[in-house]
Amino acid sequence: MSAVNSFGAKDTLRVGETDYEVFRIDTVDGYEKLPFSLKVLLENLLRTEDGANITDAHIRALGSWVPTAEPDTEIQFTPARVVMQDFTGVPCIVDLATMREAVEALGGDPKKINPLAPAEMVIDHSVIADLFGTENALERNVEIEYERNGERYQFLRWGQTAFDDFKVVPPGTGIVHQVNIEHLAKVIYDRPVNGVLRAYPDTCVGTDSHTTMVNGLGVLGWGVGGIEAEAAMLGQPVSMLIPKVVGFKLSGVIPTGVTATDVVLTITDMLRKHGVVGKFVEFYGAGVASVPLANRATIGNMSPEFGSTAAMFPIDDVTLDYLRLTGRSEQQVALVEAYAKLQTLWHDADKEPVFSEYLELDLSTVVPSIAGPKRPQDRIILAEAKSHFESDLTDYAEVSHDLVDLEGSESFPASDPPGNTPEDEHSTHAHHHLSHAPNNISKPTDVELADGQKFTLDHGAVTIAAITSCTNTSNPSVMLAAGLLARNAVRKGLKAKPWVKTTLAPGSKVVTDYYEKAGLTQDLEDLGFYTVGYGCTTCIGNSGPLIEEVSAAINENDLAVTAVLSGNRNFEGRINPDVKMNYLASPPLVIAYSLAGSMNFDFEVDALGQDGDGNDVFLKDIWPDAAEVQSTIDTSINKEMFTHQYASVFEGDDRWRNLPTPTGATFEWDAESTYVRKPPYFDGMTMETTPVTDIVGARVLAKLGDSVTTDHISPAGNIKADSPAGRYLDEHGVERKDYNSYGSRRGNHEVMIRGTFANIRLKNQLLDGVEGGYTRDFTQADAPQSFIYDASQNYQAAGTPLVIVGGKEYGSGSSRDWAAKGTSLLGVKAVITESFERIHRSNLIGMGVVPLQFPAGESWASLGLDGTEVVSISGIEELNAGTTPKTVHVTAAPSEHSPAGKETIEFDAVVRIDTPGEADYYRNGGILQYVLRSLVA
Repeated sequence: MSAVNSFGAKDTLRVGETDYEVFRIDTVDGYEKLPFSLKVLLENLLRTEDGANITDAHIRALGSWVPTAEPDTEIQFTPARVVMQDFTGVPCIVDLATMREAVEALGGDPKKINPLAPAEMVIDHSVIADLFGTENALERNVEIEYERNGERYQFLRWGQTAFDDFKVVPPGTGIVHQVNIEHLAKVIYDRPVNGVLRAYPDTCVGTDSHTTMVNGLGVLGWGVGGIEAEAAMLGQPVSMLIPKVVGFKLSGVIPTGVTATDVVLTITDMLRKHGVVGKFVEFYGAGVASVPLANRATIGNMSPEFGSTAAMFPIDDVTLDYLRLTGRSEQQVALVEAYAKLQTLWHDADKEPVFSEYLELDLSTVVPSIAGPKRPQDRIILAEAKSHFESDLTDYAEVSHDLVDLEGSESFPASDPPGNTPEDEHSTHAHHHLSHAPNNISKPTDVELADGQKFTLDHGAVTIAAITSCTNTSNPSVMLAAGLLARNAVRKGLKAKPWVKTTLAPGSKVVTDYYEKAGLTQDLEDLGFYTVGYGCTTCIGNSGPLIEEVSAAINENDLAVTAVLSGNRNFEGRINPDVKMNYLASPPLVIAYSLAGSMNFDFEVDALGQDGDGNDVFLKDIWPDAAEVQSTIDTSINKEMFTHQYASVFEGDDRWRNLPTPTGATFEWDAESTYVRKPPYFDGMTMETTPVTDIVGARVLAKLGDSVTTDHISPAGNIKADSPAGRYLDEHGVERKDYNSYGSRRGNHEVMIRGTFANIRLKNQLLDGVEGGYTRDFTQADAPQSFIYDASQNYQAAGTPLVIVGGKEYGSGSSRDWAAKGTSLLGVKAVITESFERIHRSNLIGMGVVPLQFPAGESWASLGLDGTEVVSISGIEELNAGTTPKTVHVTAAPSEHSPAGKETIEFDAVVRIDTPGEADYYRNGGILQYVLRSLVA
């Protein structure tokens, strides 16, 4: 609700027979030179101006934006809505349920705790590809999903009924970002406010970093931690600095044989090298009109991989055509066009906007690419993939497989063998053996499957080929290219190699519809690509078990095998515990690699197999023609598919509707539940804040290197029996086969705290040559190796605060709120690094942990910190006076565990509390406490 209208911006827009209240940005001086994304923010400020948090000065500051100036002006952005996926969304609803009780305890009305901005959750992260390669894989995987997650789903069903303006898209429907662009997003939002129908740009924040996919639709939105999302749901604006905006000019046309995936990997590579962390990226120029909406969404999706906050495309005819195709009403399409033109949000290719920095890509220069083996920004030209793999393998030569695996493996149901007929064992090699491989790399091994198929497995064998992830499954051009390539391969008599786990996980049921209409379903299934579920699956590590005999051979022979997936993330340890090297590729290339069976393969010179006449078949022989892909799109996809699949999207199937659901304004916690438990954030909370204090006598819990991701910090993957989380579940009577994953148990803080920093690939350099969730426990005389959780309990019992020290890009990756929540619950008071990724830094503040940076050019190594010191940090108490210090003083004194002769190290660390709003959150002990006090007051 806007209480102030300093600029006289309020006006009426008539579309058809309907009048909408709008706030015109042309009332603000300087509006015309702003990039698209800043115009959206300008309207947001005009509409939410209240004279206190959002003032006329903020609005003028945005109008007089200086493109090249370093960001220093804080504004408050109020998103139109919040989108969530179930892993990150369940803790949000748990926290809202807990806040209702806390409000009641403080004498308030629990029903005050309600989403004030519409919130939509899509349950898409829970399905695991347990079964694959069979007709009943989808049905059985969904059944298993409900068996594993019944408690969580009952809780979400309660939330669906207890909270106003909260909707749930049930399991088995699609992936959040694909459902967002195909159905939830409006581009221009309309909503009654004080009895008047108001129109304004659709904006959103989401509890998943790939929320930026919606940027391709002209919707400004990005991923935030679950903590920030909860605050946004409760009407708190998102505090941010007016960003720099990087203009990315597109020209030319994508050449034949090149996919949207190749374009996005090229753009990711370029923007990573340029440096766009904390900035907006905006695409413009004559080439924009030739980029289909699905390709725009693919590019927007990868924004977290190149590091920008958002990656925007403007609104144009391509946007309108997509809205019509996906079943939006004609009135909605007309509103989008009229509003965008009124507010100068309509793309004009002839107009060169003003940006902070400029980049350009001629689309005709893009070549086929993949990325790997462990980061999405590590692009490899496909023609060089084989030689690149050979050097990657050398890098992995030193990796020991005897490490303790904390994520482990569940007792999965036995999978049916892939649908292949036996081949000549001598012609079926995982790849040509690397004669020049390092001597300490193990040798190839012979494998026989239960159905009698025999083959030799070697390094580089592709053991997972997965068409997965919102990034590409939302894009008909690459999905139909994959289907056509499968058809051409089947006609040539080619088969996927028997050691490859082949999975297809569409991002919405519309994909299944258009595969059926195009007649490609059977061809995909003939190669083993049966639908395993409608969800993220392999992209988030829900790949399920490898073929049993293959897994055994890998582990017995320490083989460095690979996965190829059409996803956006390939960090170490993420995809499958048995797989060391993961490569991102377009869906047609995923199928090509399932036929090749190895990363040690050159598609230009190596044959995929022989046809019926014994002729070699190469990738170029089966690669579909671009014109054929387009004609298949034109004849196979229609508006009715979208209107049919989304007509009852919130209702769910019989399984969902028949879940027994609790009722009432406050949730009845089940003391026996191991999935959903009341967290301790508000225990003993009062209306008065407690002054913040300096940190005295802290110990280092972990000393970490560069690029520690939220995957390393936040609990993810499967729960191993001999881990603290496994012990907890055992103590609560959970059988090992029912452990499920950390992600599915995010509603239980007891499990999550025990899995924080427990990633099997974490390298805590307090220990030599050890990987996993371990540290030295300095509460013991001999500082033995200990689980991080166990050590933290000892420190907290002794009243000892903790710090983490790290390197560059700390907290990059998914916007996992548990990376911050777990850090806080372990007793960590400060994290000191060389640099932070945006979302994790703000999440730490949101949980009452202060983020600090080493002085410019310094690191823990250059300063001589070894982690054995006793650390004290002074100057934090300045925050109590209402100001934020630029630096604090850190003193690291030697302890009884330090080497002899070690001296005290002192330095000034930069305080990364960047805005007054963040300072308020920190003073309150966290963002949730701040919101709760505000609502009760």
